[in-house]
Amino acid sequence: MQIELKEISIREITKNYKNNLEDWVIWYNWLLNIRPKYQREFVYKDLQRNAVIETVRKDFPLNVMYFAKNTDWTFEVLDWQQRIISICEYVDGKFSLDFRYFHNLEKDEQEQILNYKLMIYFCEWSDKEKLERFKTINIAGEKLTPQELRNAVYTWSWLTDAKRYFSKSGSVAHQIASDYLNGSSIRQEYLETAIDWISNWEIENYMAMHQQKPNASELWLYFQSVINWIKTIFPNYRKEMKWVAFWTLYNEFKNTFFDSQKLEQEIKKLMQDEDVDAKKWIYQYVLTRNEKYLNIRAFSEKQKRESYEKQAWICPFCKKQWREKFHFELSEMEADHITPWSLWGKTISENCQMLCKNCNRSKSGK
Repeated sequence: MQIELKEISIREITKNYKNNLEDWVIWYNWLLNIRPKYQREFVYKDLQRNAVIETVRKDFPLNVMYFAKNTDWTFEVLDWQQRIISICEYVDGKFSLDFRYFHNLEKDEQEQILNYKLMIYFCEWSDKEKLERFKTINIAGEKLTPQELRNAVYTWSWLTDAKRYFSKSGSVAHQIASDYLNGSSIRQEYLETAIDWISNWEIENYMAMHQQKPNASELWLYFQSVINWIKTIFPNYRKEMKWVAFWTLYNEFKNTFFDSQKLEQEIKKLMQDEDVDAKKWIYQYVLTRNEKYLNIRAFSEKQKRESYEKQAWICPFCKKQWREKFHFELSEMEADHITPWSLWGKTISENCQMLCKNCNRSKSGK
């Protein structure tokens, strides 16, 4: 491994600058690739981007950068991609600082920026060494996401194709599925979600197995199938759908027929039901019929006591008294809906009865 420290001016770095967001960025006389396959997208916010330019304009030092030297005498930006893009985009007139673009500056101000020296380590590293270095860096406080780290390890033809669908601003995945996904496409969270779905939480195993495949068509087709199924079964979108693990429902019910109109009527009614606390789980419930998803509001202690007293401490199912003076203690009984909740019985005092534990559990099992 060889490392050489050089001073390179912004004038040299920005010469022949070209930013191709769909693939890579090259400059420094067309020899520097800023976005190798393992690199992240540009994620700096305006405040961070402006801070870089302010640092340069004040002639304050920036930290040392790392460029990796390839066998064909081209170079890759291994560290500080975000700051270099910020500098080049400013000089190229893509944004302003304090309402002044680069071309609005006085000649001496422009020269000060162009003559600013960047300290750059030029490194001759193996692919393994480059990836290990990339995994450990923390670029200007922008911590790498888990999927960005995975991309650094499993870079190859499959990943390049997968990022085409999932990892760009305005990507196809964003266009068809942003309503159902959390996170950001450029921070690789859409890609992470898609792999999570198809691999059943085995993201790294899936990426390792598919790393050298020529394309990611299997992943893309599966993702489209899930999204199309969601839109078919639940055509009316609600904000709660963004938090639903639809892929598990798709895997279980993709071959089951559902009447989407009847489901919608039920969903609408459940959304308005004050007894249902967990609205986002309604979608799981209408397919699985498992009431645990809904976190149904329970009878209050006051309602339980009222029913217990009205019943004279006797279970209305078994009528047990066991001798003249026997009765159940309140702690030995459980609240039950007279008209079942599943038949739209409300959690109100008039619909509450106290059953002994044996009767209530026998009733629930029927």
